[in-house]
Amino acid sequence: MKNLLAELRKPKHQAVVLVLYSSGLRVGEALRLRVKDIDSERGLIHVRDGKGRKDRVVMLAQVTLDELREYVGIERPYHWLFPSEKRRDRHMHPRTVQRAVAMAARAAGIKKKVTPHTMRHSFATHLLEEGMDLRYIQKLLGHKKSTTTEIYTHVADRDLARIRSPADTLLGPPLSSPEESDQD
Repeated sequence: MKNLLAELRKPKHQAVVLVLYSSGLRVGEALRLRVKDIDSERGLIHVRDGKGRKDRVVMLAQVTLDELREYVGIERPYHWLFPSEKRRDRHMHPRTVQRAVAMAARAAGIKKKVTPHTMRHSFATHLLEEGMDLRYIQKLLGHKKSTTTEIYTHVADRDLARIRSPADTLLGPPLSSPEESDQD
């Protein structure tokens, strides 16, 4: 993520991609954010009319707020947080973000296909790896069903190795056999 963000050349592109990654928004949700949807005092983003025509509230990371403040100081958006370059009365087009992400991924030397949706997937996966309960991730992503969330959150093999069996927790170190006890 750091390498990808470093390769985004425009402050607007850096800001929108950071919003995607740090809050797990869909690209359309991020692009339809209005300036008034950012609650900097409470550290929240108000997503209005998301998928399924649902509203929800998601976290606003401090690093994202700092980036947004810098971007707003340059861009001076009025209504849309991410206005179109040509028509400021409209928001950016998703294709603009797709191109910026693809170019940044190539410049960063990332071989896999990277899209704006990859940021959402990474958000969910990283929260899961940090131990966040799947139900909270489901709510943040705006999913009705937990099975939808599970698709986004694969578990890495390295995480499986860190899980302790309930038997180890309950019983402690391996039990010694009767033959070993006689020798002590």
